Amino acid sequence: MSFDPSLLRSEDCALVLVDLQAGLAFGVGSEDRQILLNNAVALARTAQVFNIPVVASTSASKVYSGPMMPAIQAALPAVVPIERRNMNVWEDEAVRAAIEKTGRKKLLISGLLTEACVTFGALSSLEAGFEVLVVADACGGLTRTSHALALRRLEARGATMTSWIQVLLELQRDWTRKETYAGARAIVESYAGGYGIGLAYARDMIHPS
Repeated sequence: MSFDPSLLRSEDCALVLVDLQAGLAFGVGSEDRQILLNNAVALARTAQVFNIPVVASTSASKVYSGPMMPAIQAALPAVVPIERRNMNVWEDEAVRAAIEKTGRKKLLISGLLTEACVTFGALSSLEAGFEVLVVADACGGLTRTSHALALRRLEARGATMTSWIQVLLELQRDWTRKETYAGARAIVESYAGGYGIGLAYARDMIHPS
């Protein structure tokens, strides 16, 4: 089968999760917080199913922001977030080393807040020569306007905007790929709204077990 190099492959990607912490989520006004958490968990589970390395980072976890949100940590039980002090993950030596250690040149970035930590890390990663895809529906900003403006700035600098469901479907691409079929389908059924309801209906009603 021929391969289109413009499409995502799991072996090329790493997922970078930035400050997905409750203390920061309290300030999100660009999206319903539960929807944002839903999307971030779906993205994390997608990385697990497709064996994509995950680098997670937190900031001020002991004094303000709290740990990485439990639902995300539960989806990534083996991932230990790297604590840092500055807003730009790329300026933290431990985080930068962890990203470089993956050997991947395409970074999927999700996190809080879009206007600050997501933007700064994405811009620096682009400058360092990485291809950056911002999973925009798994990022949250202070307001709809400031979130949108931050994404526009990133797009103008060369980052690609995407969504968690597009990432999953692009990685799966063919529902006959048995090694990831069950995991990918379970994520869609749990987190993809009407599309997931439709998949469950097709399984349970059209082709009952």
